[in-house]
Amino acid sequence: MMNPNTGSEFAFLFGTWTVAHQRLRHRLQGSDIWDRFQGSSTTRPVLDGLGNVEENLIEHPDGTYRAIAIRSFDQSTGQWAIWWLDGRNPHHLDTPVVGQFSDGIGTFTCEDTFEGRPILVRFLWQCSSETECHWEQAFSPDGGATWETNWLMDFTRSERD
Repeated sequence: MMNPNTGSEFAFLFGTWTVAHQRLRHRLQGSDIWDRFQGSSTTRPVLDGLGNVEENLIEHPDGTYRAIAIRSFDQSTGQWAIWWLDGRNPHHLDTPVVGQFSDGIGTFTCEDTFEGRPILVRFLWQCSSETECHWEQAFSPDGGATWETNWLMDFTRSERD
């Protein structure tokens, strides 16, 4: 049966944003040291609205780089897949996280590895208004029993949008 959802959940993200990043310096090591830095992003629809591409400029303290998020919506399951491509490693597309929105929160997960060990990855998306959105990434080394949030992004819509 076709899901009535059209893939419009990410339409809130279309446009240009300034982004405040917080990223845990040492992941899955019990660290509480966060790097804070700025960036920007622009998101546009593709695939006749069943997908989108988010272009990012990330001003990390170790050096500025570009990356993209690629999202596609499967109408038959009502789920999104999200891939990450980092410009510093242009031939490696990360394992996609897959999930959907419920009660205004998008939850997306996958199995992956980090520094050679198996982990679960979770992305959470939430928009509090038309001008502010929040994303976070967490890793679980124990099958989802515990999660370490390691990257936060707070989006503020650009005034030129």
